[in-house]
Amino acid sequence: MRQYITRRLLQMIPVLIGVSIIIFLIFQAAPGDALTGMMDPKMSYETKQKIRKQLHLDEPAIVQYKYWVQNVIRGDFGESFYFKQPVGRVMNTYIWNSFYLSLASFILSVLIAIPIGVISATRQYSFIDYFFTVFALIGISMPSFFFGLLLIKWFAVDINLFPVSGMMTPGSTAVGFEKFKDVLYHMVLPLTVLTLGSVAGLMRYTRSSMLEVIRQDYIRTARAKGLREKVVIYKHALRNALIPVVTIFGMWLPGLFSGAMITEAIFNWPGIGPIELLAVNNRDYPLLMGINMLLAFLTLLGNLIADVTYAIVDPRIRLK
Repeated sequence: MRQYITRRLLQMIPVLIGVSIIIFLIFQAAPGDALTGMMDPKMSYETKQKIRKQLHLDEPAIVQYKYWVQNVIRGDFGESFYFKQPVGRVMNTYIWNSFYLSLASFILSVLIAIPIGVISATRQYSFIDYFFTVFALIGISMPSFFFGLLLIKWFAVDINLFPVSGMMTPGSTAVGFEKFKDVLYHMVLPLTVLTLGSVAGLMRYTRSSMLEVIRQDYIRTARAKGLREKVVIYKHALRNALIPVVTIFGMWLPGLFSGAMITEAIFNWPGIGPIELLAVNNRDYPLLMGINMLLAFLTLLGNLIADVTYAIVDPRIRLK
């Protein structure tokens, strides 16, 4: 297992290099350059050229990429043009706010979706199955921005039960548990939006996988041996049904840090999602490179975690 993990981690290096080249070339192909969004209209031509030379924008793309790689090796992703701060500091400021929201949504989704998926599969074509199927279709089909605006209208404007936006009460100096409660209170509406879509998709995956497993011969054998139905379903069937679902768990890792751009923007949640959009609009390429490289690394790490989890869930799988 240790050798397998070490080899996979080493294999990430050339993949990340390839990803960085592709992302860098995409930004190079965009109209204008990284300096376009930060130029003062009153700035003289000489000053513009001086800044462009300082940022190596007057050199070929391959040379610019070389400078970027050299800085990354030293742990420096550059300075954000928009925020006038190091990229690492900007990401650290906002990415954890997205992580807290996404992690809460992930935990709730797993706790809700998997039991519902199992119940729907074991009671196929019943009223409960049809009810949750309709619920899942609504959750998958409903746009997040529309559902978010509905929640704001109903629970923030009409009955004033939850705040409209933000992560904390403006001007609040709460610390410790009081701060935690304030953040949790502001998190309810955006968390509901994120959880609805996640529960709907994960529930359908679990149901489909369970339906396939409970028709297998070894499940019939377990029932013929006189085992209780709960033991058959939750000990024998569920463990094997979770194997395809593990793939989703692995791919969820980059989603915990990437933020939910639309939902965070609607609820003015200070996460990394709106910052990404801000960086795109202002051609803040150093910040975009930093964010995209982090997400690329987390995607590869998520695949590795999924492969390792396969071996834990299914003893028949051996990692070599």
